[in-house]
Amino acid sequence: MVKKKKYIAKKLIVEGEQDKRFIPEFIEAKGIPWGETRDTAIVDIEVYGGNQFIDSDFIATELKASGLTNLGLIVDADDDCKSRWESIRNACLKPIADFPEKFPETGLIHETNGIKFGVWIMPDNKQQGMLETFLAYMITDENELIWKYAQEVVKEAKNRGAAFKNTHFDKANIYTWLAWQNEPGRQLHQAIKERILNPNHPKANVFFNWFKDLYDL
Repeated sequence: MVKKKKYIAKKLIVEGEQDKRFIPEFIEAKGIPWGETRDTAIVDIEVYGGNQFIDSDFIATELKASGLTNLGLIVDADDDCKSRWESIRNACLKPIADFPEKFPETGLIHETNGIKFGVWIMPDNKQQGMLETFLAYMITDENELIWKYAQEVVKEAKNRGAAFKNTHFDKANIYTWLAWQNEPGRQLHQAIKERILNPNHPKANVFFNWFKDLYDL
């Protein structure tokens, strides 16, 4: 018997598996149960690597999905948040004629044809960076000294020939810092679950409020 496809009303599209694993743990850490399985999850998360979803035809197709009520996109700013926003806006103008020109620092939520459509650019809708940059905001005060040292070590490693790209300094920093926790080498989502990272940092709260409002939680 052919299994009936799950009805999806609330959907989130992200760039990578780390985002997909981190977000449910973060939302649960903020007091909202996520659901034990994909069928019971409050939001369905799909990964499209390399931000290939920043495409007008793709977005138009997603917005036409039967039963859709809420759709979000989360992307990394990488080197330039402004240019990333311009790319997203250009992709959205065809399916959403009244798409806003300016990008709110609190994240975009725009209603189109009865659907709530949202955009968040990691880390904070204004600076360059990525998910790991956002997570660095949540390092607790008691860990600040070792966090600063981890950044010094990564910089020195780069000076000595470490092969990671300059654009990945934030990744190298936080994974170095996580390697020194108890237990060493926790994954990003585990660091949230185990409260190695503080989900109640003010900048984390801005993201949480965007997510909660977008998905009517």
